[in-house]
Amino acid sequence: MSDEPCCDVAHLGHVEIFTNKPEESLDFFVNVYGLTESGREGDSVYLRAFDDYEYHTLKLTASDTTGVGHIGYRCSSKAALERRVAVIEEMGCGKGWIDGDLGHGRAYQFTDPDGHLFELYYDTREYTAPADEQPALKNIAQRYHGRGVCVRRIDHLNLLARDVSAIREFMTKALGSRVTELIQLDNGRLGGCWFTVNNKSYDIAYTEDHANAQGRFHHVTYAVDQREDVLRAADIFLENGVFIETGPHKHAIQGTFFLYVYEPAGNRVEVANAGARLILRPDWKPVIWTEKERKKGQAWGLQTIASFHTHGTPQVGAD
Repeated sequence: MSDEPCCDVAHLGHVEIFTNKPEESLDFFVNVYGLTESGREGDSVYLRAFDDYEYHTLKLTASDTTGVGHIGYRCSSKAALERRVAVIEEMGCGKGWIDGDLGHGRAYQFTDPDGHLFELYYDTREYTAPADEQPALKNIAQRYHGRGVCVRRIDHLNLLARDVSAIREFMTKALGSRVTELIQLDNGRLGGCWFTVNNKSYDIAYTEDHANAQGRFHHVTYAVDQREDVLRAADIFLENGVFIETGPHKHAIQGTFFLYVYEPAGNRVEVANAGARLILRPDWKPVIWTEKERKKGQAWGLQTIASFHTHGTPQVGAD
């Protein structure tokens, strides 16, 4: 692989989440979290935040299980999509082309070493706001509706994996991602790794699955404009009886101001504000955190809650 930065993949496009409580989960994501429903097809509801330009960024699918269905990334051009597909097929992890769905055109699917399903696409469907959602400014997708938390855009997700080192090699090759920060454990394994395909500080993270399970989901995150919005979100969750797992507080890694909750099916969801932190330096070197440093807790000393290391979906054992 070339040492030159790879810009074939533009950004994280969408995440599909499974729920075994579809009505309750949909009510949470629309009326409490503040997403907008843009369409339905089969067992799936397509949702988006008010400034997501695509038709959907969250695909909520009714299922007999929980966790992640698939993760979609949009490529920067049709030619870039074909280049990535060629690399992935050479890696031997491709599953082939699909026709797409309500939100985008044909896509190429593949799996990571832990079994999570991904897809790459270019042709997409832009969201067209109806008359009552038209913004005053034409450079945003939808007016700020103020419903629930009213998150602004999809930001990142976190997946669990048995071997984060294998994931690091995979993501940098398959998507051309850069590693921005990582956790180096005393036993030699990687405890976590944060990746980006553009100038965001990260769009996906992987952390070690302490249950030694496969293909599990940790959380999905939508961003708000400022820290005060995260504090407001905590009160909204409180008033609506939503379980708050941890936060509001500030992460040491990536400096994100965070708040974690469980939606009704048990999938973890985050509201976050990353401030103005971007990775503009072209020769960025990954920031390495030691196990000792991580045991100090989060940025201002809050100890990481035990469930943050053990709870994932679908649940296994005593999660």
